[in-house]
Amino acid sequence: MNAPTKRHRVIDFDGIAGVECPCGVARRALDDEPGFPGTIHRTEITADAKLHYHRRLTETYYVLKCEPDAQMQLDDELLPIRPGTCIFIPPGVRHRAVGRMTVLIVVVPKFDPLDEVIVEDS
Repeated sequence: MNAPTKRHRVIDFDGIAGVECPCGVARRALDDEPGFPGTIHRTEITADAKLHYHRRLTETYYVLKCEPDAQMQLDDELLPIRPGTCIFIPPGVRHRAVGRMTVLIVVVPKFDPLDEVIVEDS
């Protein structure tokens, strides 16, 4: 008799290898889960992130912790943030984190590094 298949998953972000990204170090979960339409990342931002945008991906940032003066740049606007802030970032919006923070990022559809465009200094 086959063992029952679990219909749930428990993610331990500390057990996921970190990947360098324009924002710092991301730990990406659910990229291998066919039943989930996106990915979830816990990202540690230790310095100002590189300004970038996505061609087709939508990101939602949820701030877990940050320095008191942390901000998010969305296009040409700098917004103060604090733990508990949630930011919806549709495709084409240039964005970056300013200051040290830890964020949970929900990406739909699944994250694709080739979709990320770094905005070069002009």
